[in-house]
Amino acid sequence: MVLGYGDSISYDQLVQRITGDTLDKSHRFTDWSRRPLSPAQVSYAISDVTHLRDVYLALSADLAKRGRADWVGEEMEVLTSPETYRADPENAWERLKTRVRKPKELAVLMEIAAWREREAQTRDVPRGRVLKDDVLGEIATQAPATIERLAALRSLPRGFERSKWGQDIRSGGGARPSPAIPRACRRSSASAAGGNGSATLELLKVLLRMTSERHAVAAKVIATVDDLDRIASDDKRRRAGVARLASRAVRREGARAQARQARARGRAEPRESRSNRTTEE
Repeated sequence: MVLGYGDSISYDQLVQRITGDTLDKSHRFTDWSRRPLSPAQVSYAISDVTHLRDVYLALSADLAKRGRADWVGEEMEVLTSPETYRADPENAWERLKTRVRKPKELAVLMEIAAWREREAQTRDVPRGRVLKDDVLGEIATQAPATIERLAALRSLPRGFERSKWGQDIRSGGGARPSPAIPRACRRSSASAAGGNGSATLELLKVLLRMTSERHAVAAKVIATVDDLDRIASDDKRRRAGVARLASRAVRREGARAQARQARARGRAEPRESRSNRTTEE
């Protein structure tokens, strides 16, 4: 993400770009539980780790050269923080991308999203295994309170309305108490607002892409689409957001400059030492 390989890159592509070797991926979907392993499977497993040392050394050297090792540390802090993976059911609706805007529909969406999050956590399954995002949006819009209305939703599998989950939705999928609704109503975005906000968002996306390409980093290392959306949604937030992004860029550019100066000093010191010895002689 910080060395010009984009948001993500597969291991075989990384090996090919760094070492020039091409990995055999023909056994990606093999059954590794069967024994004994075939010679081809053993060869595949060995090739999967053969280049790890060379890749690590190349990436580490590139990070040091660019002065970006600390950037990786910052990203790893996010990945290793328990807070990154802690999902509060009451806030689950905030991750959804839907066209739901009316206060009553938003209240239903909040309730249904919280129910799905609790079910997924209790059963230890992905959220989409319980209900997909687009289904939540349709339920929020239609607010089915009877079996017949729930069965009429085209996005639900046949017979779902008579399942336990179907009963949960009919009984617990109603609107939340009114005090929670204003919080949802305050949720805004530049894309929803249209006009100048939407144009500003598109411009910010272009600038973000140009900046990330110029510095050979993944765009989301600098800012995510949600960051840009919040920045572009209103003038006050726009100014504050631009200031944050600019401050982040300045800090990182300063860190790079310090790293370059340290490397320059390191190269100059041996020359100065040799010069002093020559003078003394």
